[in-house]
Amino acid sequence: MEIQQGDCAPAPAAHSHAFHLPILFFLSYIFILYGCAAPGEPLERKPPTPTPVTDLIASQSGNAVILSFTLPRDSVEKREIQKPLSVNVYRNFEEVPPANSPAAVAPANPALLLTIPPAMVDRYMSQGRVRFIDSLQTGDFAPGGREAVYLVRTFVSPKKLSTTSNVAALTVNPPANAIADLETAFSRSGVTLSWTPPDKTVIGTAPRVAFYRVYRAEMESAPNSGANPAAIGSTDASQTKVPFARIAEAESPPYTDTQTELGKTYVYSVRSVAQFPGAQVESVDSNFATITPKDVFPPPAPQDLVAAFVPAAGGTAAYLDLSWSISTATDIAGYNVYRSEDSSRPGARVNSQLLLTPAFRDMNALPGRTYFFTVTAVDRSGNESPASPPASGNVPAPDHP
Repeated sequence: MEIQQGDCAPAPAAHSHAFHLPILFFLSYIFILYGCAAPGEPLERKPPTPTPVTDLIASQSGNAVILSFTLPRDSVEKREIQKPLSVNVYRNFEEVPPANSPAAVAPANPALLLTIPPAMVDRYMSQGRVRFIDSLQTGDFAPGGREAVYLVRTFVSPKKLSTTSNVAALTVNPPANAIADLETAFSRSGVTLSWTPPDKTVIGTAPRVAFYRVYRAEMESAPNSGANPAAIGSTDASQTKVPFARIAEAESPPYTDTQTELGKTYVYSVRSVAQFPGAQVESVDSNFATITPKDVFPPPAPQDLVAAFVPAAGGTAAYLDLSWSISTATDIAGYNVYRSEDSSRPGARVNSQLLLTPAFRDMNALPGRTYFFTVTAVDRSGNESPASPPASGNVPAPDHP
């Protein structure tokens, strides 16, 4: 049998001669493989439509609104979504609804705020949720507040958007301007923070400040004078040893942090919390103020100094024996004794090393002279106290018993 060019015929039948079998098998294979025409292209699977987001929440922080939600994992076709998702964020501003009004509903024409492409979504992930910060502009605020209504939709293909998420609505109010003059000082009671209460917002006069939130972080090492440390939430280990944490709420300045340790470097920030009808709005961070508490406070002066004459005995020359009360400070490293022949001058130190006990023998006092002694206390940080009240003593001359 011959196969004419252009014919579409079945494979030829087997020939009686055995040597034709390989040729027939080969022709049959070619026919089955290619047929009369090229095989059809495989059908492409349609892109999935994600299920809607159901846990969208919104909260105001300073001049921004923070959105948070979970990305869907399944499609409405009940298949697991294998491809990365894009996210559309919608925002509308509306009049503040009356109190006790029904929950906000989705706007008829939601305004697209932005689209987050798949390659960028990971940058917004935090603890398994998308966290997007919407920075508000001056024109987004209004006296009396405005209601911001947010929605999100996700998609693999722009033609297969999910249905709208739940509605997240909140009243946005202008926070007080950031505190700009936060200062720190160290005293015996701790680190004292001081600042000027803010009186303006981006659109006018600031409302009443309900209270202030004080934040503190510990620095890895002392920064250069005037250097600003990392911002709140920073994880830069070269700057902050621990992240910022809220340590107190103060009604008004100043505030003293009593939970500090000497030698450690701390950085502080203060935010005001403005009171609006039915809501409180926290400002953005103040300037950052750093301090390293150091013990620069001398101990109190020793008391009850006495200089007693001890006559010579058993080959030991006469001397003056000094004693005084133990210092009430808890970090005393020792004492210094000063001697002078002029009551108006402190004189020179007579001990070569710190005295560990409140006593001293002056073996160098010359007979016939009157000496004036004072004592100071030195703490473990090297701070020396004021001089004690003076005490006088003398070693009598040989002809004056």
